[in-house]
Amino acid sequence: MLRGHRDLKVFQLAYKLAMEFFTDSKMFPSDERYSLTSQIRRSSRSVAANIAE
Repeated sequence: MLRGHRDLKVFQLAYKLAMEFFTDSKMFPSDERYSLTSQIRRSSRSVAANIAE
Protein backbone atom coordinates (compact mmCIF):
# COMPACT_ATOMS: atom_id res chain seq x y z
CA MET A 1 0.00 0.00 0.00
CA LEU A 2 1.30 3.43 -0.92
CA ARG A 3 1.49 5.95 1.92
CA GLY A 4 3.06 8.84 0.05
CA HIS A 5 5.29 9.94 -2.76
CA ARG A 6 8.37 8.29 -1.21
CA ASP A 7 6.81 4.88 -1.81
CA LEU A 8 6.54 5.48 -5.55
CA LYS A 9 9.19 3.66 -7.58
CA VAL A 10 9.50 6.61 -9.98
CA PHE A 11 10.26 8.96 -7.06
CA GLN A 12 12.87 6.57 -5.67
CA LEU A 13 14.56 6.32 -9.06
CA ALA A 14 14.50 10.10 -9.58
CA TYR A 15 15.98 10.67 -6.14
CA LYS A 16 18.70 8.08 -6.71
CA LEU A 17 19.58 9.63 -10.06
CA ALA A 18 19.72 13.11 -8.52
CA MET A 19 22.18 11.84 -5.91
CA GLU A 20 24.32 10.31 -8.66
CA PHE A 21 24.35 13.63 -10.54
CA PHE A 22 25.37 15.41 -7.36
CA THR A 23 28.24 12.98 -6.76
CA ASP A 24 29.41 13.06 -10.37
CA SER A 25 29.26 16.85 -10.53
CA LYS A 26 31.85 17.07 -7.76
CA MET A 27 34.40 15.99 -10.36
CA PHE A 28 33.65 18.91 -12.69
CA PRO A 29 36.31 21.59 -13.14
CA SER A 30 36.28 24.34 -10.54
CA ASP A 31 35.62 27.02 -13.17
CA GLU A 32 32.27 25.33 -13.91
CA ARG A 33 31.29 25.12 -10.26
CA TYR A 34 28.89 28.07 -10.28
CA SER A 35 27.36 27.72 -13.73
CA LEU A 36 27.08 24.25 -15.23
CA THR A 37 27.39 22.37 -11.94
CA SER A 38 24.77 24.47 -10.23
CA GLN A 39 22.32 24.11 -13.11
CA ILE A 40 22.73 20.33 -13.26
CA ARG A 41 22.23 19.95 -9.52
CA ARG A 42 19.14 22.16 -9.43
CA SER A 43 17.51 20.48 -12.43
CA SER A 44 18.15 16.98 -11.12
CA ARG A 45 16.56 17.84 -7.75
CA SER A 46 13.54 19.40 -9.42
CA VAL A 47 12.52 16.11 -11.03
CA ALA A 48 11.96 14.39 -7.67
CA ALA A 49 10.38 17.56 -6.27
CA ASN A 50 7.88 17.75 -9.12
CA ILE A 51 6.95 14.09 -8.64
CA ALA A 52 6.36 14.77 -4.95
CA GLU A 53 3.98 17.62 -5.78
